[in-house]
Amino acid sequence: MGPFTEGAPVGPLNPFPGRLISCVRVTAKYTARTIIPASVTIRRAVFIDLIEPRTPLKCNLACGFSSFSRRSIISASLLAIVVMPRTSRRPARVKGRRTSSVKTKISRLRRKKISPRTTRSLKKRPIPSRREGKKKGAPKRRAGRRPSSLVLKKFEANPIIRPRSTHHWETKAAFNPAAIREGGKVHLLYRAIGEGDRSVLGYASSPDGLHIDERLDHPVYIPRAPFEGGTFPRHLISMHPKWSQFVSGGGGCGGCEDPRITRIGDRMYMTYVAYDGWSPPRVALTSISVQDFLNRQWHWAAPVLISPPGVVDKNACLLPETIDGKYVMFHRIYPDILIDLLPNLDFDGETKWLRGHFRIEPRREFWDSRKIGAGPPPLKTEKGWLLIYQAVGEIDAGRYKMGAMLLDLKRPWHVIARGAEPILEPSENYENEGWKSGVAYPCGAVIIGGRLIVYYGGADTVVCAAEANLTHFLQELLGSKRPKLERVRVQA
Repeated sequence: MGPFTEGAPVGPLNPFPGRLISCVRVTAKYTARTIIPASVTIRRAVFIDLIEPRTPLKCNLACGFSSFSRRSIISASLLAIVVMPRTSRRPARVKGRRTSSVKTKISRLRRKKISPRTTRSLKKRPIPSRREGKKKGAPKRRAGRRPSSLVLKKFEANPIIRPRSTHHWETKAAFNPAAIREGGKVHLLYRAIGEGDRSVLGYASSPDGLHIDERLDHPVYIPRAPFEGGTFPRHLISMHPKWSQFVSGGGGCGGCEDPRITRIGDRMYMTYVAYDGWSPPRVALTSISVQDFLNRQWHWAAPVLISPPGVVDKNACLLPETIDGKYVMFHRIYPDILIDLLPNLDFDGETKWLRGHFRIEPRREFWDSRKIGAGPPPLKTEKGWLLIYQAVGEIDAGRYKMGAMLLDLKRPWHVIARGAEPILEPSENYENEGWKSGVAYPCGAVIIGGRLIVYYGGADTVVCAAEANLTHFLQELLGSKRPKLERVRVQA
């Protein structure tokens, strides 16, 4: 779509009157420059997404603007720039004339049936200016909003796991860890990429959840089946990792990606993304006995595909308990979180697939408006199942952030509460310097002594940790006025 001429009509869907200067299309690779003619006097501008014209982008800074200039860079997908015409200046204040704020207060008092005496005294009360407000004895300003507890505090010693040049299988990246607490320790299974550009899983453990005291020198899970790159052609391994559109984290030759682990009974079930290096990634399932896992005897069951072919399906995790005798599986098919109720976990890899009985959708007017995906397996609390999820918004489309929602204990497909703001954003260097900038991708979480610890991948390169007081976190999630309560739509 080429640029429009100055003064072209915006259309009936434009919620703001103004003059359309130009319309540009910008991809992730290229940046468009929009020149505003010198004849136009800029008072303020509004950016309207032409795909969703009813939801204007009101935040100029989110679009890459620090101030308006005649040559500005737009970093959005498809925008129309509407420059508001200069209106008449604000009329000068007339001496003795009451301001609108005082009129508003008087009308409120009358609605509340306050005596006329109080109203007359309000009319005579002087309104202090900004300078007068700073004088000694002047009334103090109303205190700001208290800091929210609905955030995760990043560990000061992040990242807790980095790639190691001494091991060929994890020289490039070590990130996106599954986590589970058993036997007085937190066990981490992290995704690693080495010289062969193939994703395998490494192991580390921590007694307190933050400081690593053990890390094995060899991978504990490697691709074995053709659908996870176990028989990838050797002559293609040296090719550039960006040769397939489904590559994530630099692992161009496939492998086992982004694991999640859950204990049910005497077995550990691990879900992960199986990628053969070319086909759309799919969800795979394997398991191991708790005794073998704790003894470091890696006798994993044969992996099996559980998502349908030809569909990109990721972010699968299993609820730690059965609901009415059925297993609850979370997974993601763009752009929603899907939830399946399964009578058993006996998949054959040929005819039985995940279907998506329920769904949790992105929110159009929030930070998670483009796509969402489940992070760690939900954690059971007194208030409900706590689900940490990752999401991307339309305004900040290149950054993966974290959110939190609370699910009903008996019906985990029903959302009780969902935070209106991210609980963690990729702002540190280790979250922006690596294979993919601006990524905080959660895959594991545990509760230790009233503390919530979330493990995530930073920039698709390192393992990081963040924590919060669980009680305060849940109180903020449930008691704050900002989280929006919603009921999940049921797919027919």
